[in-house]
This record gives sequence, C-alpha cells and structure tokens, in this order.
Amino acid sequence: MRYAMIMAGGSGTRLWPMSRASKPKQLIPFINGRSLLQIAMDRLKDLLPAKQIYICAGQSHRQEILDTIEGIDNERILGEPEGRDTLNAVGLAAAIIAQRDPEATIAVFTADHVIEPADQFQQIVNQGYEVAETDSSTLVTFGITPTAATTAYGYLQLGDPHGQSGARLVDQFKEKPDTPTAKQYLDAGPHRYLWNSGMFVWQATTLMRCIEKFTPLNHAGLQRLGKVWASDQRAEELNKIYRQLPKVSVDYAVMEPAADDADFQVVALPMPLNWLDVGSWPAFAKTCQPDEDGNAVAAARHLMLDSSNTLVASSDNQHLIAMIGCRDMIVIHTPDATLVCPADQTERIKQAYEMVKERYGHELA
Repeated sequence: MRYAMIMAGGSGTRLWPMSRASKPKQLIPFINGRSLLQIAMDRLKDLLPAKQIYICAGQSHRQEILDTIEGIDNERILGEPEGRDTLNAVGLAAAIIAQRDPEATIAVFTADHVIEPADQFQQIVNQGYEVAETDSSTLVTFGITPTAATTAYGYLQLGDPHGQSGARLVDQFKEKPDTPTAKQYLDAGPHRYLWNSGMFVWQATTLMRCIEKFTPLNHAGLQRLGKVWASDQRAEELNKIYRQLPKVSVDYAVMEPAADDADFQVVALPMPLNWLDVGSWPAFAKTCQPDEDGNAVAAARHLMLDSSNTLVASSDNQHLIAMIGCRDMIVIHTPDATLVCPADQTERIKQAYEMVKERYGHELA
C-alpha cells in the first residue's frame, strides 16, 4: 500500500520572530491565512486517503496539529521527543509502517514548500511511487529545475536515464556549493544538475535496509521503536531511545552512500514546477503579491510611503507599520518582538536568534 509522511519538525529560526520554539514556521498561518503544514496536507488530499498520511513533528506540537490540520488523527502524528534530524524522522516512519505493512511504499515530503500546480505535482509523485514499487533496490528523489545559481540548496548530478519514466540515475549528491560552482551547475542545464528538493519515495523495507547498512546504530534503535509502537511501552521507549539516536540527515547518511553502492540505486524524477522552499523571509516575500514598487506586505495595517522592495509582515492585526523612504528592508512585527534588517542581511537572523535565546531565554525564542 502507498503511504506519505510529512516532516514538520523544523525550528524555522531564520523566520524569527514569528517562528518560535512554541510555534514554528510550519504552524504559523502566514500564507493567506494558512500554515505551511495545512498547505502540504492539502497538496496530498487527492493523492492518498487521509488515513495513509502521517506527520512527524515535535511532540509538544501534537495538540495544535490535531486542532488545525483537517483529516489527521492522533495515531498518525509521530511525535518526536526532540529533533534528531531527518534520518531519524523518516526512519521512525518507515519502521512503524513496515511493522503494519511490510509491502508499504512511502513518499516523504516536508512542511516547508509551496509547490504549484498541485495536479502536476501529484502526477509526478505517482510516477515516483511506480518507480519505487517496481524495484526494491531503488530510492527515488525529486529534483527541481534550477532557476538561479543559488548556494542555498544541494544539487543532484544526473547520470543515465532510468526506464521510461523520465527518471535519471543520480551520479552524486553535491553539497551546497559556492557561487562560482553554482553558476557552473546552472549553466550545465537541468539535464545535468537539479536542485535537491528533500522529497523522496522508497519501499519502507528498502529504507530500513539502507539504514542498517550505512548507520547501524540508528537502525537498531529505530527497529526497536517500530516493534514496540503498538504496545504500552511506546512512550517510555520513545523517550529513552529516540534521544540517543545519532543526529544525522537522510541525505548524508543514506542517499549519498546509496548512490555509490552496488546494492542500491538512487534515481531522480525531475519536477519542473513552481517550487518555493519557505525557509527565510526573502523566500516568504515571494508568496506575497508585490505592489507597484516591489513591496511585499503581509500586514493588516500598513503604510508604504516612497518605499520599495521591502517586506512588511505582522501577526498583530491592530498594529500599524508605516514605512517612509525605505529600500530593500525586512520588517517583521509580533506583539513581543520586532525584527528590522536590510534584505541582504537576513542570513544573520539565525545568529540573532541565538543571541536572543542566550540573553532573554526561551521566552522570546
């Protein structure tokens, strides 16, 4: 049977001060009144029945997910006692689902993306299921057509065609490059390099075999959790085991070594759609309709006077933000914290977040 799992455990520190530990970016209704997690669920609703969709998120966010995400129930929220990176999130889902359905095929998505149009997205994901179901040695990833020489994403270096689906073998996973290298990748074209989307499809048992081969310590703990998940030992074992699992990404731990291993093959399906990873305020600005001066506004009360290419966002509908003579700025307002910075300095927000946490504790972080 086919399943899907949405990873929704990120902290979203680059979207501070709206994104907080108590309410991270995937739960904030800041895209036309909807959260990224709601958008991710809606994108899957015509692909799979809701009962076959799981969400992996922080245990502390369980109730808010139940309250705001239509179609999800308590049993399909895989609550992490703490974040242990993406390998353990996808491995936990695979271990649990494989215990119930050894023939399961799982697609993995993240609650970070805006992808349009949805019907074409679903068609490509269906192709991914078909490729993974055909061969138990195959791990499928989805590659996004690069539109800029960005250093923000990893890249897939493509090899030979794989079957008739349009998929390509992945020769190598390339880490986030420097600007000259990113320019080389862009110039080489999408037949040679694609952005690594962080979305996958695999048979549950195939992923577990990979984890066993490449990261056996993680495998032992995840297998144990899969076996006790349906028992009254679940909570105790989850808290004891999950916190001790080596913290590592699925790209680094599984996808990169699998691409070089004779027992497995990694293939990429191109996804030439409108794709946006909403991981920063400049990315969020692209979800807003710009005015004639290039300003992006997500605030109920605002005034833009002689200002251009500026993002203004507020979670307080009663608060007025007035901008006069501003160029290329980011202004984010919440009831207890306000961020103001030049648009070209947003990479430093994560640094500022750490300073806020150190100076003011978790109250503002």
